[in-house]
Amino acid sequence: MTHPASTARPPLRVRPVLMYHSISASTAPDPHRLRVHPDRLDRHLRLLRRLGLRGVGLTELLRAQQAGTAGGLVALTFDDGYTDFLEHAVPLLQRHGMRATLYVVAGQLGGANEWDTGPRLPVMGPDQVRAVAAAGHEVGSHTMSHARLAGAAPATLVEEIAGSRRVLQEVLQQEVAGFCYPYGAFDPAAADAVQAAGYDNACVIGDYHPRDRFTVPRCYVSPQDTAAHLVARMARHQLLQRGG
Repeated sequence: MTHPASTARPPLRVRPVLMYHSISASTAPDPHRLRVHPDRLDRHLRLLRRLGLRGVGLTELLRAQQAGTAGGLVALTFDDGYTDFLEHAVPLLQRHGMRATLYVVAGQLGGANEWDTGPRLPVMGPDQVRAVAAAGHEVGSHTMSHARLAGAAPATLVEEIAGSRRVLQEVLQQEVAGFCYPYGAFDPAAADAVQAAGYDNACVIGDYHPRDRFTVPRCYVSPQDTAAHLVARMARHQLLQRGG
């Protein structure tokens, strides 16, 4: 089935968008390869500075692109809303003069990653989410329950997408512009629901089709990524968009 809103959205070529999850020095099992050590994140941010790049949130990057002022910017995104973002990532970002987008699972505020089969990680509560925003970072939605949205029923899409935006806007008392599809799983109906809910943009995981404002591709950053890996990921990101 063709979804008119999806076909009306023009393809988008966007500067690199890096995707992180947990930032922690923990040595606990990490079966899904989501944990990046704070020292490694520090090295990544130092690399970006050496390359003349500055990290910003995704909405800020897209708006800068619209204004023609995105040169030297790269988007930094962190999924799930773990408390270690506030503990470890925020001080590092501040040290390097950078900002980021944190995507929060709105129905798990103050809880843990119940959607995951790995070790339990604490998710921020409302006060911590507000502290992230007060530090200058964007807070976006990652649904209510970290649900897989591709193929979801219309009522589920409304609850997970529009419902999570309402919760976060109530917490923050400000607009929530960004959305992130859990597992990168989306289809035209999900993308249309994100747009209908009033979001400005949404991101996926490394998918370059259709690559519009509501399916922005990102570069996954692994726990072992060195400076060379990060450069290669960003170069591949630009190359795939030219080919698209």
